[in-house]
Amino acid sequence: MTRVFLSIKYHADHANRARIEAICAALAQNACATICIARDVEEWGRAHFDSRELMARTFAAIDASDLVVIDLTEKGVGVGIEAGYARAKQIPIIVIAQRGADISTTLHGIARNVIFYNEPGDLAHLFANIS
Repeated sequence: MTRVFLSIKYHADHANRARIEAICAALAQNACATICIARDVEEWGRAHFDSRELMARTFAAIDASDLVVIDLTEKGVGVGIEAGYARAKQIPIIVIAQRGADISTTLHGIARNVIFYNEPGDLAHLFANIS
């Protein structure tokens, strides 16, 4: 089973929880075990960590992954940090984004693949060959 770290913009109110759950479900349909910090470490806001501890846990989760999937539907500083860390550790990166999202040339440059989707439900089929 491929271990996948999902990098996605953080929202304190978990406004993108449905997107996170849909992406993780699509990956699970393709024999991938996912870790997402908001879901698995912070437990949707039930667990709190200072910034140093949170980043240490984030980097440990990336280190334990075979692949990093970055959703760039919304840009975020943390997403860029996670992408750069994965690249430095030579962990393959796949960038995904909803159609119409702006993907920077730098992310294009470090991604193994860039996948655009209409709705998160489209991803199961699009992930068929990522592992």
